[in-house]
Amino acid sequence: MIEPSPTTRIAPHLTRGVLHEVVAQSATRPGHIVLRIPNTSYLLSLIPVGPLEIPTGKGLIGVVRARARRVDTTGTGGRFIEPVQGRPRRVQGFVIGTDPGARTITVEAGVPMVCELTDERQFPSDFTPGQFVGFDVMDGATFET
Repeated sequence: MIEPSPTTRIAPHLTRGVLHEVVAQSATRPGHIVLRIPNTSYLLSLIPVGPLEIPTGKGLIGVVRARARRVDTTGTGGRFIEPVQGRPRRVQGFVIGTDPGARTITVEAGVPMVCELTDERQFPSDFTPGQFVGFDVMDGATFET
């Protein structure tokens, strides 16, 4: 179902989503939210940073943060997050920004993600805006409002 597109602009590193579900902590998984991305099939399981004071079904804007195992450049391909439902495990997209102080790159993969570089041999200065990259995501991707 196509939803109306918002008319207000937001910073490119921010994600618009709808709180689909709040999942309580269990013996094997931390508590997390399921963020539905409008006009896509994405239902991303993310750990919230701080409490969310909104009911399910309401829109929210925030930052999706992930830790990248190793970022590889790719010559071709599209933007995606795998799997479509669940915690992000594989991401491919293009670089839209870097932050050397925080050791992060921001990747547009259908959903903008701020990704911390965990490979000590890699630096944000190794990547340029517009460059296609792909990487595996470590467990624990978060959403911060």
